[in-house]
Amino acid sequence: MSCPECFSGAVHEGTPTGTVTKLHGLDVYVAEPSSGNPPKAIIVLIPDIFGWTFVNLQLMADSFAKKKDYRVYIPEFMNGNAAPPSMLESLQKVIVPKTWYETFSKPYHILWLLVTAFPAIYLNRPGRTFPIVKSFMESLRQNEAAHLPVGVTGYCWGGKHTVLLAEGFTVDSKPLMDAGFTAHPSFLSLFGEIEKMTVPVSFAIGDKDNQVSPTQAKELEKIVLNKPDGQKGECRVYAGYGHGFACRGDVLNDDPKGAVEAEDQALAWFEKHFEGIKY
Repeated sequence: MSCPECFSGAVHEGTPTGTVTKLHGLDVYVAEPSSGNPPKAIIVLIPDIFGWTFVNLQLMADSFAKKKDYRVYIPEFMNGNAAPPSMLESLQKVIVPKTWYETFSKPYHILWLLVTAFPAIYLNRPGRTFPIVKSFMESLRQNEAAHLPVGVTGYCWGGKHTVLLAEGFTVDSKPLMDAGFTAHPSFLSLFGEIEKMTVPVSFAIGDKDNQVSPTQAKELEKIVLNKPDGQKGECRVYAGYGHGFACRGDVLNDDPKGAVEAEDQALAWFEKHFEGIKY
C-alpha cells in the first residue's frame, strides 16, 4: 500500500542526549534515565520509515527516559535502508507549495520522492524486517530485560511491527513485550491483525489519517475493548490531525498539542500496565 503521508512532516530542532552502542548485533540509540536511577522498565521504540537515526525519534526517546526513568532503545531494524529525512521537505513542497517556484518545481520533487520512497518501502517490507525485530526482542528479554517490564512503541512503519509483536510471542515463558503503543500505524491488515493481539496495545490515530479511517478506528476500538482482561487495548482519535502527527508533525495541522498528548498517552499506558510486573 502506498502512503505518501508516511514521508511527510518536519525535522524537529534539538540535540539528542543519548548514546549509540551495539546490542544483539544491531546499532542502537540508547536513552538512559537522566535522574541516575536504575531503569524501572525498558522501552523499544520502533521508528517510522526514517529509521533509528531520525532526530525526532531520538528526542522522543530522551523524553521518555527523562519523564519516567525508562531505558529506551531505538534499534537499527532497517539495515541501512531507511528513507532520507530530506524527503520531508520535498513532500511538503508537493502537498502545500508556498511559492510559485515550489509549484513550478513540483515535478522534480515528485520524481525525487518516487526514486527514494519505493526502495525504502520495498526493502523494509514487514515480511523482511519483522524477523529481525522479533529476534532482537527475544535476545533483549533474555538479557537486559530478564527482570524488567518491556514496552514497545511504534510509529507509522513501526506501528505495524508493534501490532505483530502483540500477537503474544514468548521466550523462556515470558512475553516479548508487556504492553504496546502505536501512533498512526501503517500497512495494517484490518482487522485480522487486531483480532490476533493478546498483549494490550494503545492506539493514537488522527481523524484525517490516510491509513486508518475514522470508521475503521471505531471498529478497531470496539475490538480491543472487547478483549479479555489483561489484553484490553484502547484507541484514541485525535480530531484535526493526519498521518505522522505524533512524531513528525502534520502538514495539515502544525499544532504540536497532538504530539504532546500522544506522548502522554503512551507514558500513561506503560505506567498502568507495568505496575506490579515482576520477573
